[in-house]
Amino acid sequence: MRMSSQKSSAPKPSEARRVPQRQRGRERVAALLEAAAACFVEKGYEATTMTEVAARAGAAIGSLYQFFPTKEALAQALVEQYGQAFYAAIGKLAEQSADWNIDELAAQLSTFLITFRRRHPAFVMLVESGPAPAADGMAIRRGFRAELQALLTQRAPGRSAEDMHAVAVVVQQMMKAAVAIQAEPGMPGRQAALAQLQHAMQLYLHGVLEAT
Repeated sequence: MRMSSQKSSAPKPSEARRVPQRQRGRERVAALLEAAAACFVEKGYEATTMTEVAARAGAAIGSLYQFFPTKEALAQALVEQYGQAFYAAIGKLAEQSADWNIDELAAQLSTFLITFRRRHPAFVMLVESGPAPAADGMAIRRGFRAELQALLTQRAPGRSAEDMHAVAVVVQQMMKAAVAIQAEPGMPGRQAALAQLQHAMQLYLHGVLEAT
């Protein structure tokens, strides 16, 4: 991976990023991360330079390096931030789902990933095609699946953990299918296809959650 025009290696222990203690510092870090996210989405991780990130944030390059000594450290901080946001969104969905019927639950699940990816496009890019280790993406997918399993098990407490794990896998893949439909450029009948997928998830959840 490269930082500006020079090659850089993974951050060393001595290169650990500084954690701001004051509100002003935290606001500066937030601005730097926001700028980095915008640059990564627009130009890609490899093409983005630290100089461009600093300029986008309206900060001195020294200020950027003070908090993020390498571009990898900057990207990792974004992955961590978005990961926290991802699990917070899942937690909120799980909390709200107590008041939904199965059709409403299916509707929310079928659009969950689409909505999150739209709000955080840099997260998707960094995890799927950026510098984040493959283990990070796998951990997020497995964690997401576990959260889905817990949410769905509340609707079918009599089912075995093995059964509900399989249900969570299927639901997760259906959610990813919705993302693929949404992301395909120029797809005719996109909304009709998404509606069909939502209906399929409703039928599936009725079948597995209401089964005796």
